[in-house]
Amino acid sequence: MAENKTNQNQRPGSGQGQGQGQGGRRGPGGRERGPRPAPVTLDAQGREITEKIVHINRSSKVVKGGRRFSFSALVVAGDKNGRVGLGLGKASEVADCIRKGSEAAKRQMVDISLHGATIPHEIVCVYDGAHVIMRPASPGTGIIAGKTVRAVVESAGVRDLLTKSLGSKNAANVAKATLKGLMELRLREQVYTTRGLEMKSRSETPAAAAETAPAEAETTAAESTTE
Repeated sequence: MAENKTNQNQRPGSGQGQGQGQGGRRGPGGRERGPRPAPVTLDAQGREITEKIVHINRSSKVVKGGRRFSFSALVVAGDKNGRVGLGLGKASEVADCIRKGSEAAKRQMVDISLHGATIPHEIVCVYDGAHVIMRPASPGTGIIAGKTVRAVVESAGVRDLLTKSLGSKNAANVAKATLKGLMELRLREQVYTTRGLEMKSRSETPAAAAETAPAEAETTAAESTTE
């Protein structure tokens, strides 16, 4: 009798195995799904353009009938191959401001000078109250940066970078400072061309001569000893 009462009191779905199945991990579309991929579009040349929303701001205006809300979205777009742009869109709806910001970012894309997967040299960029320091990193380091700086440099195609954001934490100023610093990057070839100088091979540089000098001295000493 006691066993029968126990079986009758147990309802379907109240067992330990079933409870874990309902309250535990869910299937596709559940609460443990991964992050959504960034939207990808194609430009006029057929290149893939990745768009990322950096920040969405909401502002309100008090009118006679109540409060009127407006939204602004800061969007960064890039092909991850040396081209990136930043755009700001404003509208009364979130979807509209994102669309406007995306279109503005695509129109304002600029070319960036990269050295492989990192930047050619260290740079300190300032925009209004934001200060951003960017330094080259060895392969495999990854991007050490906050979400705002990371969104801009990833869209430009940088994969190894060390950064530090100082001063203002305003997303718009930090993003503009990062973009300003990327635009100021120059490769050695570009600097030589701008100054009207001729590029020297590594064997002709003083550093290479200093490295080969000890080897030449040892060779000369060995020949004199043999004689």
